[in-house]
Amino acid sequence: MQDQTNAMAHLREHMTYPANKAQLVAACNNLSDFSEEDKKSFAAKLPEGTYNSAEEVAAAIGLKPAA
Repeated sequence: MQDQTNAMAHLREHMTYPANKAQLVAACNNLSDFSEEDKKSFAAKLPEGTYNSAEEVAAAIGLKPAA
């Protein structure tokens, strides 16, 4: 994912948790400020499951969350 800082901001500020993969991917696909490549990468890397926080999502896709 190219824009990791923006991705973490969206995961923290614009998602309601718990959220499952389908919900997270749908939200990601509706964002105009992410490239199609980043959207595809997010969907491909995110394992099926339910996530309770942005940090759980970040860990699942290999993002290093900013402090």
